[in-house]
Amino acid sequence: MGAGPAGIYAADILDKSDADVTIDLFERMPAPFGLIRYGVAPDHPRIKGIVTALHKVLDKPNIRLLGNVDYGTDLKLDDLRQFYDAVIFSTGAMADRALDIPGIDLDGSYGAADFVSWYDGHPDVPRTWPLNATSVAVLGVGNVALDVARILAKTADELLTTDIPDNVYQGLKASPVTDVHVFGRRGPAQAKFTPLELRELDHSPNVEVIVYPEDIEFDDGSIATLRASKQVDMVVKTLQEWAIRDQGDRPKRLHLHFLHSPSEVLGEDGRVVGLRTERTELTGDGNVRGTGEFHDWDVQAVYRAVGYLSSHLPEIPFDHHTGTVPNKAGRVLDIDDDQVPGVYVTGWIKRGPVGLIGHTKGDAAETIASLLADADDLAAPAVDDPDAILGFLTERGIPFTTWEGWGKLDAHEKSLGAPHGRDRVKVVERDEMTRISRS
Repeated sequence: MGAGPAGIYAADILDKSDADVTIDLFERMPAPFGLIRYGVAPDHPRIKGIVTALHKVLDKPNIRLLGNVDYGTDLKLDDLRQFYDAVIFSTGAMADRALDIPGIDLDGSYGAADFVSWYDGHPDVPRTWPLNATSVAVLGVGNVALDVARILAKTADELLTTDIPDNVYQGLKASPVTDVHVFGRRGPAQAKFTPLELRELDHSPNVEVIVYPEDIEFDDGSIATLRASKQVDMVVKTLQEWAIRDQGDRPKRLHLHFLHSPSEVLGEDGRVVGLRTERTELTGDGNVRGTGEFHDWDVQAVYRAVGYLSSHLPEIPFDHHTGTVPNKAGRVLDIDDDQVPGVYVTGWIKRGPVGLIGHTKGDAAETIASLLADADDLAAPAVDDPDAILGFLTERGIPFTTWEGWGKLDAHEKSLGAPHGRDRVKVVERDEMTRISRS
């Protein structure tokens, strides 16, 4: 269940094994690719290039895509067990992790995941977004925080070479934002973004990236991290270079702040009017403590990018604290730590939303190894006909889409982009996606 990178990698590894298998990949969206299509910023063509490799997997004859099918609404676990020896859940993480500070629920305070879904044209979110702030705060120093900050700071015309839908272009074009402030509570050596993501911030001719010299601090823990990780060292060197350079005159500014812990979102008449942060100091081991020194920032919107959270799947055990399904090497465990027969997990629903897309390959390999080790003990499905599931979905009136249907939607989106010199323009509405795929 789930045709994003995690599910597709699992299908590929299983298909390459010695087992005699046929694999159905169910996907809630009418189109495949999950996070690549709906979680990666549109100005990341290199990351989206992963689709080429995933496409080759879905071209395999033993792997079948069944899209526009929602587990828990269209299908339940007992339904799946009628048709399959085993079920692997790879549903990812699309909700925002909470941040418990005063004012976080004010009008103008948003979760990054919701904003990402909007600018990526997710079919299940509103078509408009309230972009009326001139100064914005982004809480978090991971890649998602940088994506959100970059999309807010760039001009809409810079994104016209990407696949952004017209409603997103129009919304961003009308945005009055001039300053975007990104806040991290720890130091630069503890930032979680990758060197490539960080350097991309400075590529826009319209956005001045500003780092403050007083925020560049290190302790023994920071220095140990620098020595142990080439990536961290590259990130810190870039930040140091930006901190000492002369500020330019690009029309928009993206400020990177470290050692500032968000303590309160300030409001007036129910709306965001500012952000209060507490200055922190490093404690020697890479962690920080508050100094009691506070600073108020004049912002009219706040985006929290403090992590994604997976959603509870019906009939499947769930750890609400970690936002994952309890498992051992991908085998789902019940409340008594006993294995749930024939049910497995992989990807972010298994280990949490950490790491890059490629890291899900290791997850998938471990889960498939567990599945293959259990193969002789799996209960055979009641229905042995691989095509019976198609009749089942049809009888339930579920307008499912297929890999062939994705080819039609793919061609249609490319045809929308071609007259404008763009690779594609993304279709947003679910009904329209389904109609084109099933035509």
